[in-house]
Amino acid sequence: MADHRHKRDTNARRKPRAALVAGSLAVLATASAVTVGVLSASPESTLLAQDTSADLAGVSHARETVSRSGSRLEEAQQLRLKPSVLTQRAVAGADEKLWTTTLLNLWSDAGDDATEVGELEAGKHVLVTGRKTADRVEIVWQGESRWVTAGYLSEDKPAAATATATATAAGSLSMAPCPDSSVENGLTSNAVYVYRSVCHAFPQITSYGGWDAHGEHASGKALDIMTSDKALGDTIAAYLQSHASELHLYDVIWWDQIWTPVRASEGWRAYGDHGSPTANHMDHVHVSTY
Repeated sequence: MADHRHKRDTNARRKPRAALVAGSLAVLATASAVTVGVLSASPESTLLAQDTSADLAGVSHARETVSRSGSRLEEAQQLRLKPSVLTQRAVAGADEKLWTTTLLNLWSDAGDDATEVGELEAGKHVLVTGRKTADRVEIVWQGESRWVTAGYLSEDKPAAATATATATAAGSLSMAPCPDSSVENGLTSNAVYVYRSVCHAFPQITSYGGWDAHGEHASGKALDIMTSDKALGDTIAAYLQSHASELHLYDVIWWDQIWTPVRASEGWRAYGDHGSPTANHMDHVHVSTY
């Protein structure tokens, strides 16, 4: 009797054989699916899935199904590159040098909201990165990325053009008409004489400032000869000094210095800082007459 009272049910904690088989098959199927998924996934998609999860957070298309194409991988990699990284690469890779042909403003970047961070004189040999927009070109100045107005960088040193100007400067004065007669509007006969003489002696100068309503220009006795090329400006100023008596000159102002015939023995004198390169006559030779 005792043997039947506490008989153990040996099947109470066992799963049915069918359940065991089904479970085993499910595990095998799951493992196979994982293995097939891993083997079928391309290395690119795996790398992209790992790398873009943090770097592309907040980008709306980062949550889309990742393409397995190489182009999508490259696109994602470009998105991860911050502008500062691209700039650093451009600066580090710069290996071509060009000459500045005029006084240029230096800008922090190529955008319309860029900040002006300085100026660069004509005749500077600067590294260029090759990056450019329709309006600006990137250069390397003092180890930093800077942008300047396009069209004013040259493979030739500006002083080469100055050599021709120096030879021409030895010529005589002239009263022959110049191509742009509008410069003479409002000028006195002495100022016209200066304009025509300089026009023929230095044909590379294409821009002049004549009469306007300020300073010596308001009298019609003054002329601005526009150039930021220091060597060329020096040559023009020397030409004017050498013909001061014939041209009836009152003064010549150039590169923050002034020269007057009545104090010629003192040479060039400091003009003083007037607040800007233009006011300091660093982008033009100013000459006035009696």
